[in-house]
Amino acid sequence: MSDTIAAIATAPGEGGIAIVRISGPDAESVFSSLFVPAKAVPKFHSHHLYYGHVMDGEEVIDECMGVLMRAPHSYTREDVAEFQLHGGYAIAHRVLALVLSRSVRLADAGEFTRRAFLNGRLDLSQAEAVMELISARGEQARRAAIHQLSGGASAFIREASDDLYALQAGIAACIDYPEEISEEEAASDLGPRMVALAERLEAACNEKAARLLRTGLQVALCGRPNVGKSSLLNALLGEDRAIVTDLPGTTRDLVEGDLILDGCLIHLTDTAGMRDTPDPVESVGVERARRAARNADLVLLLLDASSPLTEEDLALIRELSTLPVAVCLSKSDLPQVLLPDEIRALLPKADVLTVSSLESASMSALREYLLSRARVSDLLSLTQPRHMDAARRAAAALRDAEQTLSSAEIDLCTLDLDRAQSALSEITGDNVEEKLLDRVFSTFCVGK
Repeated sequence: MSDTIAAIATAPGEGGIAIVRISGPDAESVFSSLFVPAKAVPKFHSHHLYYGHVMDGEEVIDECMGVLMRAPHSYTREDVAEFQLHGGYAIAHRVLALVLSRSVRLADAGEFTRRAFLNGRLDLSQAEAVMELISARGEQARRAAIHQLSGGASAFIREASDDLYALQAGIAACIDYPEEISEEEAASDLGPRMVALAERLEAACNEKAARLLRTGLQVALCGRPNVGKSSLLNALLGEDRAIVTDLPGTTRDLVEGDLILDGCLIHLTDTAGMRDTPDPVESVGVERARRAARNADLVLLLLDASSPLTEEDLALIRELSTLPVAVCLSKSDLPQVLLPDEIRALLPKADVLTVSSLESASMSALREYLLSRARVSDLLSLTQPRHMDAARRAAAALRDAEQTLSSAEIDLCTLDLDRAQSALSEITGDNVEEKLLDRVFSTFCVGK
């Protein structure tokens, strides 16, 4: 924390600007030694953007903007300086090299945000939300990350922690004043409150919804060969991603594409036609198709509505019946032979849609259906696996405390309640080990 650190804060490659960021006790002196404003000033004002040049002695390195942000009014709550340069590899790395030559070290991954956490600007869940915001691939994920960054998870956990402190105070009161509060009286009140708090924490752990925010809805397009899977993929994406021919077995490997609907990410996978085949190459594709179906959040089973069910279709219906499946009766622009009621009799729990890659109305209906499966609340209390693991451990400790309360000495509950409190504090970072911080911030990009 006593070091001054620096890094390139923008993505690699060519762009409009590249930013080199410095944070730490020597940030201002390093900035002043390299940046020469076009109009001389006796002293740089904090949070003022200056036009000038980065200089290496008499050599002009770049024409740029420079800004100094004095502590504590900065991202890290330390002195921070930035050079806003022309985008490009050579310029940014030359300026970074000049900064590092002045007893400044290269920042580790996530070290700027780690300092913001250690200096009290963010709690740990908010710090993690920074990276969630950077990596958001859809509007839904962005909104959820902003909610977390604004203290969504923190507020939920701190409220739960306050309720837990109240339980601990009730146990302490019973122990300290046994003549006024009997163990039986305490157990009748505290036990249900412990269970209610445990249930609240467990309900906040919606892994599927959290995963949909992070990686989007995973959809596998499955069916027998030549049923229209590749045409449907192309129609959904609005581009020719998959090769389409009249020959069965054209698709032999997975073809993937991302679709954004109303800010929700949907990842589509077109699979090889699923059938028994002596062709060793095609059989590998069929096995990959089966694996994609097993790993998907939703399987779109395509059946040709212009022809009766085949033995291959029936075999697929049986194979996929245990998975989250929706049936698409494809080629609805042709005379219909296969009707929805026939499918509902075989798959009573599956949604049945009628689609044609050539008709925009049916494609709009399919997109609306996919959106309904992909959309989740962007106000989820807990959206990260680490948070949900800690909340579940806290809930388990609360249930242990309730069992202890009803079957043993009341003061033994304090051990379980302390364990629950410790688990909750891991989420906000109120009580956290250095090893956990290393693991959290190692997932960040350098420069943030």
